[in-house]
Amino acid sequence: MSDIQTPGEAPTLRLLSLGAGVQSTTLALMACRGELAEFGKLDGAIFADTGWEPLRVYKHLTGDLAAELESASIPLHLTSKGNLREDTLDPDHRFVSVPYFTLAPEGTTVRDEIIDTDEHGQNVIVGYSEPRLATRREREGMGRRQCTSEYKLGPINRKVRELLGAKAPEFRTVPRGRVAEQWIGFSTDEVHRVNDRQENRYTRKRYPLLELGMSRKDCERYLRATGWSSVSKSACIGCPFHGNAQWRELRDHYPEEWADAVDFDRQIRKGGTRTGAGELDGEAFLHRSRVPLDLAPIDRVTAREWADRQIDIFDDLAEHGDPDGCSPYGCRSGVALQEVQS
Repeated sequence: MSDIQTPGEAPTLRLLSLGAGVQSTTLALMACRGELAEFGKLDGAIFADTGWEPLRVYKHLTGDLAAELESASIPLHLTSKGNLREDTLDPDHRFVSVPYFTLAPEGTTVRDEIIDTDEHGQNVIVGYSEPRLATRREREGMGRRQCTSEYKLGPINRKVRELLGAKAPEFRTVPRGRVAEQWIGFSTDEVHRVNDRQENRYTRKRYPLLELGMSRKDCERYLRATGWSSVSKSACIGCPFHGNAQWRELRDHYPEEWADAVDFDRQIRKGGTRTGAGELDGEAFLHRSRVPLDLAPIDRVTAREWADRQIDIFDDLAEHGDPDGCSPYGCRSGVALQEVQS
């Protein structure tokens, strides 16, 4: 058992933050089958729909998984802020920041810091050099992540407040003393993503997989053993944090979704149809190589992918992207912008 536990009074509700990927599906199934009795009864599962999940994720969520939850009398709550793809490209919609890979234009200049030592022996900046042309690496950047905060965290928290008794139509204020215990599906290989910072007074986080000592591969084995081996990662079709393997999977097995991502990548080149602060100074891309997605070197197998292939020969040489996924509670792009109350 992990030391990561959530002591205290019994919560008003226990709610699973359901991404419909490997780990959260494992938690949902274990709860349905009475295998998490030590954690208390699960009162509901919440899925925040960005409107741009792969079709197979929607089929999994609203098909067999929904039926399993219903049979266990665990309500499935679907909530949404809107369609992330459409909103991003809509010139009349408020700007949504997505962590694109950016490339400043050729001719961009930078100034180098001039460092000297003060009387205490400390390095200090005493000036800057004359401007020089930036190298390709110096021209590379990344957009800020707001999509997770607005399209996942915001809708989930709104639904939690509603279930805890906040009044319609805004569902902003939870009656005092009502608290939801949020089950989050981080596994032992994701312990670095755990953030126990108290974000509000009406939720507290709990990580059952960590307490059970289960890794992602343990979850995959559990799903195989229970006949759920086809569960896919949950992430937007055009998520910039797809690994090469995920891009190859789209291209080779889901051509319509691949075409969708390629088209979206083309439309964001200058930051999308609307950028909030005007046209992007430079270019934006979905692939980390910062070339158009349909030309990106996605057939290159990275060292990480080769390492993954050596771990478990029973995985049918499955090719994984970044195992961290894109959880509302630990997105790969780092700290999200301030939580919204939508």
